[in-house]
Amino acid sequence: MVQQATILGDGQMGLVLSDVLLAKGMHVRMWCPFSKSAEVLSKKGFSERLPGHKLNPSVEVTADDSLALQGAELVVNAIPTQFVRSVWERVGGNCPAGVPVACVSKGIEMQTLLRPSEIIEQAIEHSGGGQPSVCALSGPTIASELAEHKPATMVAAADDDEVAACIQDAFLVKWLRVYKQDDLIGVELAGATKNVIALAAGMIDGLLLGDNAKSALLARGLAEIARLGVAMGARVDTFFGIAGVGDLATTCFSPHGRNRTCGERLGRGESLEAIHESTHSVIEGVSTTQSVTQLASKISVEMPITEAVHQVLFGGVKPLEAARALMLRDVDAEEIG
Repeated sequence: MVQQATILGDGQMGLVLSDVLLAKGMHVRMWCPFSKSAEVLSKKGFSERLPGHKLNPSVEVTADDSLALQGAELVVNAIPTQFVRSVWERVGGNCPAGVPVACVSKGIEMQTLLRPSEIIEQAIEHSGGGQPSVCALSGPTIASELAEHKPATMVAAADDDEVAACIQDAFLVKWLRVYKQDDLIGVELAGATKNVIALAAGMIDGLLLGDNAKSALLARGLAEIARLGVAMGARVDTFFGIAGVGDLATTCFSPHGRNRTCGERLGRGESLEAIHESTHSVIEGVSTTQSVTQLASKISVEMPITEAVHQVLFGGVKPLEAARALMLRDVDAEEIG
């Protein structure tokens, strides 16, 4: 039984998952990448990233790199994807070999087009630490709802069934149901790409284009997500499960989702720069749009919605123009995956 757990990251998911691990009787250490954040969280017990949530005082909060993974029997990687490499290169030297890592990061690294599990493995090699056993932990989990212990489900996906079973057991509490999966590629790709579609869904909300348009977007968005996944070696059925359509639906419809909210503000005419300046948390879908667009081009997979979002974010195209262009595309038989 796991007794010592470390959470890397003091963002929303890191904060709410500390409750889960405490409920399983573990001693929980939370490592913050910035000393000022650690000081505030340690003294006041709350973070502006998740207003209203009080961190349990039994959680050990630190910004000391040498303490981050010391003695850890379980690690939660709750670092935004674009910063995973730099964090693990900082703290990974003390990583115990074989330690199970539950990775809740969702995205694709821009420079390398690698998934979070691949980034961690590379970074550990660079830092000289012991190679961990990485498991993607993903699903429709709005942090504010988890903070209130409202019921939710996740998937623990790993190449090694024993690692997936370990993570499943560690996070299985009365308000969180966890299923095992062996399609690590599919679960990580689903978690990354759904944020891109959520940006588009938000734009539809901001433009007041209606529920028909939004539902069509989700259906066709799922199709291009699955198409990319299959081309990368994932199973198509993964995208119709909890980590696929389940997470996609929540991210696209919830008013609490950062990516959907960003898209809505873009649809209303706000600039991406203004949105970034007023947001405390990382909007993963923005950088992921760049990564997925590059990845799709590299392996010759057609992803028209993703390309349209990319044009809005980085090409100067207005959201309404992008929507009109998608509606004028040539039609063909419906295909998924």
